[in-house]
Amino acid sequence: MKKISPFLISAALLASATAQAQLRVEIAGVGSNQIPIAVAGFADESVAPAQVSAIIKADLERSGVFKVIDAGTVISETASVDYGAWKGRGADALVVGSVQKLADGKFEVRYKLLDTVKGSQLSTLSQGVTEKYTRLSAHKIADDIYQKMTGTRGAFATRIAYVNENRAARDYRLVVADADGEGMQVAVRSNEPIISPAWSPDGGKVAYVSFELRKPVIYVQNLVTGQRTVVSNQKGSNSAPSWSPDGSKLAIALSKDGHYQVYSVNADGSGLRRLSNSNGIDTEPQFSSDGQSIYFTSDRSGGPQVYKMPASGGNATRVTFNGSYNISPRVASDGKTLAWISQRDGGYSLFAMDLASGQELRLADGATEPSFSPNGKYIMYATKGGGRTGLAVVSTDGRIKQRLSTNAGNIREPNWGPFMK
Repeated sequence: MKKISPFLISAALLASATAQAQLRVEIAGVGSNQIPIAVAGFADESVAPAQVSAIIKADLERSGVFKVIDAGTVISETASVDYGAWKGRGADALVVGSVQKLADGKFEVRYKLLDTVKGSQLSTLSQGVTEKYTRLSAHKIADDIYQKMTGTRGAFATRIAYVNENRAARDYRLVVADADGEGMQVAVRSNEPIISPAWSPDGGKVAYVSFELRKPVIYVQNLVTGQRTVVSNQKGSNSAPSWSPDGSKLAIALSKDGHYQVYSVNADGSGLRRLSNSNGIDTEPQFSSDGQSIYFTSDRSGGPQVYKMPASGGNATRVTFNGSYNISPRVASDGKTLAWISQRDGGYSLFAMDLASGQELRLADGATEPSFSPNGKYIMYATKGGGRTGLAVVSTDGRIKQRLSTNAGNIREPNWGPFMK
């Protein structure tokens, strides 16, 4: 057969090449006890290519945590504010700010978060950014608001990776985008399937599996330089890459000895080491947040269940017991919550478990391929609807739900990137 190689986009192209179809975000649920917050228009924000205040509003609304009140006016961070009037309008907090275009062509984005109940300032931030990063500056402000109001770090300024597939056209794209679905860029394009993208802890690389050699091979793609490294091309199948928290190695599943087992390998492809040793199928490894353990799927007890073993290998303990088919384990960044897919009642559902108590919560039906947000508060997953596969997001308490959809092919295999420095 003729070898078909993917089209790898260089750093310059990656900066400018944007996928055709943008994702649409639909909010299907909100959290309880929403925080009422007013967001004013930013003074002179029309000079910037992106409307900063509108992006902040959209982020806060999408979180489901806030009840956003449109201030209906423009207020600079230097203006005097009547706290009592805003409290009277039902706002516990007020967001104000401005945008200034500097002589060097950059933009200075300033904002303040005001507590209308106590009549005081909660936070202030000033960012000097290029035109390209004005949207990012708005996401960072939304992150600051989320953290100051909830005590948890916001994840609006993070990115996601997913696969956009059009099987009829034999077009497969590994796409990276902002967490709100905007700013989509094609990292890898191929005529053969791409699966299992996984962000490196520093957010600069993505590991993935490509079938371009007519078999699954694991690669690492540098998103800045475009450089690609073969991490594992062993005999048989190479699949399911997962990064260690320090970014030095990956846990992978290989079938080179006849059936899938879990291995570790250095990020440059050296140092291959077998970790699991069972007569069953061991696959889908995921490092714990502290790097000390690996969760994985195994059928050693009959049907597939989630197990846990030391990161160096050794004896494994079973984690899931309810249901006869449990796969795709994922662990939150704080190490407290496990998410996985369980086949129950004739379909696949997303579950979450508090690892300390063992208590389970059914979060969504018709779900596959879960991925935690870096703050551990949301889970993105793939789901079918309207004849297409799209992405959805649910909060870990199940109350907040979103759906991300597009008219261009199927989107699946989501992976939520880390916090960026």
